[in-house]
Amino acid sequence: MIRSTTPWEIYFSTFAPCSNTLTNMLFNSVEFAFFLVVVFVLYWFVFNRKLKVQNSFLFVASYFFYGWWDWRFLLLIGFSSTVDYLMGIGMLHQKNENKRKALMVTSVLINLTLLCFFKYFNFFADSFAQAFTFFGKPIEPSRLSIILPVGISFYTFQSISYTVDVYRRKLQPSTDVISFYAFVSFFPQLVAGPIERATNMLPQFYKKRTFDYTKALDGLRQILWGLFKKIVIADNCAGYVNEIFSNYSSYSGSTLFIGAVLFAFQIYGDFSGYSDIAIGTARLFGFNLMRNFAFPYFSRDIAEFWRRWHISLSTWFRDYLYIPLGGSRGAKTQVIRNTFIIFVVSGFWHGANWTFVAWGFLHALYFLPLLLFNRNRKNTNSVAQGRYLPGFKEVFQMGSTFLLTTLAWIFFRAENISTAFHYIINIFQPSLFSKPEILPVNVLLMLGLMLVLEWNQREKLHALQVCEKINLKPVRWTVYASMVLLIYFMGDYSTVYEFIYFQF
Repeated sequence: MIRSTTPWEIYFSTFAPCSNTLTNMLFNSVEFAFFLVVVFVLYWFVFNRKLKVQNSFLFVASYFFYGWWDWRFLLLIGFSSTVDYLMGIGMLHQKNENKRKALMVTSVLINLTLLCFFKYFNFFADSFAQAFTFFGKPIEPSRLSIILPVGISFYTFQSISYTVDVYRRKLQPSTDVISFYAFVSFFPQLVAGPIERATNMLPQFYKKRTFDYTKALDGLRQILWGLFKKIVIADNCAGYVNEIFSNYSSYSGSTLFIGAVLFAFQIYGDFSGYSDIAIGTARLFGFNLMRNFAFPYFSRDIAEFWRRWHISLSTWFRDYLYIPLGGSRGAKTQVIRNTFIIFVVSGFWHGANWTFVAWGFLHALYFLPLLLFNRNRKNTNSVAQGRYLPGFKEVFQMGSTFLLTTLAWIFFRAENISTAFHYIINIFQPSLFSKPEILPVNVLLMLGLMLVLEWNQREKLHALQVCEKINLKPVRWTVYASMVLLIYFMGDYSTVYEFIYFQF
């Protein structure tokens, strides 16, 4: 019997080569804290006189950071960066449009080939073998022991945005090789985004940067909030989620429901926490990264959810896949086709497992009624704007949208399609209304605190921007100290939980 590798096995095996000798430089690790302080001091006080020297230092620091995971990853990102840089230079000196297009297509194909090989080779080999087995001709698939390079999906899409935008003449090709390499490998967002656009990020490497105390202070606040969401929320949810999903057949429907809800908050705290730390860290160095999350669980429909969840990826697919396919132009059937394509491809981008494809397909189904009745652009403002409390209708809309996304997250978390269906079926049993075997009160209290703070700041960039309104310094520092104490005392330090999106 042929057994496909599950996404969670890939997740834990990805980092095995480096963990034998070095501790992974996670954002919530002592190693990264030390690295960040050293790089910050050298960046602003030693290498700050000349822009090229400062960019060169960032490039070296970023490659050191990435090589810390596994030095072999540097060969791949270096090759990819070189290809894209040379293709950009080629388009700069090429006037013939067909040849410019050929250079762009070459760059995109090379990047996608590398991504598909490292991420999907074994998946396609297993799926091919399973197809033959289904028709009565079993074959043994050829599998390779491939290490999935950390962050390959993120920097590959970032590089593709560069060559496509250069081809579209939205961006002048870079002739500064150091700035370009630093752009591709910028360590705050290298391994899990946000997926930056060259049009936004690359010009920032060309301008002299001066230290901005206000920007740096807000960056530290955002880092603190990101650490709270990762350590206090996501990591505490993770232990319960792993237990419930691993033994789902042994638990009541009410416990399975709690497990699904906890995973919804685990993945939100984990990924948005990473993004907050990345954006805050970039601000310490004078860079502005694009926003990646905008309080998505306050969304009133699925369309609004996708305008607020993993914004850098959803807008990437919009600009580089959905619009080239025709976007919202043409017949309704074409618009529906384009919508299903981007959701399914988005699911497949997340990993080499049919569960991710099912997750994307399910979101496309959720989106379909909004599309058919032209309601997908209805909720574009913040919920309860100008009011502190939402109305009953808004509460119902947010609750139903959250339940739909939570149901879809079960496919995302399950090891295979069959497990996901069985998990869902087991939820909707009479035991759904029984007392759950697992009820983590401490985690639920922390979730309540997070939701209250984020609701209060839902029109801001992050929850700790509330401190900007507090004029009394002792009160501000009390808030910061409270966050630090919660991180210290409420964190689950018995197990190291990698960031979930490192596997993508």
